[in-house]
Amino acid sequence: MSIMLTLWREHVKAQPGWQEHRYEGYLPVVVDVTAFWRPTLKGCPGKHYHPDADRALPAVIFGITGEVGEINGQRLALPRAFERVHPSDHSEKRLWQEMLKKAQKSLQADEIVVVDAGLKISDLQEAGIERYVLRLATNFTARRNVLPAYSGHGRKPIYGLALRPLPRKYKGKTLEATSADENHVFVADEREIRVEVWRKLILNKVVPDENNPTFDVYAFYDPAFEQPWLLATPVTLKSESVHAIYKDRWPVEQIPLSAKQMVGAQRQFVHNPESVQRLPELALMAGSILSFLAATFPALPTGFWDRKPRRTPGRFRRQLAGKPFPKDAVLSGQIRKKNSVTAHLPKGSLARSAKPASAKPFG
Repeated sequence: MSIMLTLWREHVKAQPGWQEHRYEGYLPVVVDVTAFWRPTLKGCPGKHYHPDADRALPAVIFGITGEVGEINGQRLALPRAFERVHPSDHSEKRLWQEMLKKAQKSLQADEIVVVDAGLKISDLQEAGIERYVLRLATNFTARRNVLPAYSGHGRKPIYGLALRPLPRKYKGKTLEATSADENHVFVADEREIRVEVWRKLILNKVVPDENNPTFDVYAFYDPAFEQPWLLATPVTLKSESVHAIYKDRWPVEQIPLSAKQMVGAQRQFVHNPESVQRLPELALMAGSILSFLAATFPALPTGFWDRKPRRTPGRFRRQLAGKPFPKDAVLSGQIRKKNSVTAHLPKGSLARSAKPASAKPFG
């Protein structure tokens, strides 16, 4: 799979319209996890939280690492790796640890890792990643990397002053936010975004020291969102760059979306242990290819009502569904049409309401 992904990236980058996304010289490298749900699979190698069920369900989980660019004005994430769970430890925590270690080894000096909420700054620091943009929880707190002045009585302080970027309620009381070190305002997508910044922070329970790894925290107040974005990065960047780098995390979501919904891999029924892993990998690869083809082909309307069509995988898949399979393509002898007899089976809505001959009415 790694050779296939390398060849695919080289092909896309060779296209004349491909443009890398760089901010102050840094290329965003996105790291994320996706899941293919298999609730009835015996011995399913993993679990993943499902928001509708409000609990973890059996699933085949994969890690995705990709770099971000655009073609024809549409952002895409080119996958670098699809990571399986560890053979002896199928937990998502172990998968994240392995992904972050591999991302750190392959990270170039002009690249920066982008991850969503769910991870902690300590996870990235333990993996040795020195350049990242991470979304934080709204109740995140940190400390200053300097000791406060001794008040003259009581125990001398051993930790820096606590800092709370956003206000929150605790036991019916509102805990006020800490005043920001810097305040900025910039315009993005025709919206005015207000930013508050806190510099040179350390994690809680870390004793202040000049050798500690520090980070900056940005709070972005965007009128398009109810909750502000709380982002952290150890790299000194402009507020506009941090905002744009985190936005470039979203294209990685389109790869599993295309693989599951457009390709149809959300309904996989393989049971061989290797096929259970291999089919989602191929589906993710097909989802990446489908997203690229949709971005490079003309935007075709679905019907007369589609007056402003966009280059999306769904529209492109509908166009392919109406085309016959090419007869001039050279295929392997193992790939052939299965001549199954289906003329006797009910079609369309009749298939949904059809009952087997042995079915008996209730009562």
